Amino acid sequence: MLTAALNIAIAAVLLAMLLSLWRLLRGPAPEDRVLALDTLYINTIALVLMLSIRFDSRLYFEAALLIAMTGFVGTIALAKYLLRGNLMD
Repeated sequence: MLTAALNIAIAAVLLAMLLSLWRLLRGPAPEDRVLALDTLYINTIALVLMLSIRFDSRLYFEAALLIAMTGFVGTIALAKYLLRGNLMD
């Protein structure tokens, strides 16, 4: 039962990632693209954690933590760039 639920969840997250990628490429405004990138990071973290459960490995949890940290820093940098037009003050 857990295997079937994980397969369905992985498929749903992959679909969400494709939709986020579509919004990232076709977003009408730069703010939409930043939000799509942030959503893509979150979906990637969810996918990595589900793969960790499926393959019964703790190594994936560290990878998810690294993705979360880089995603946070990237989102903050892009938001600051959109707000002020430069990154350095």
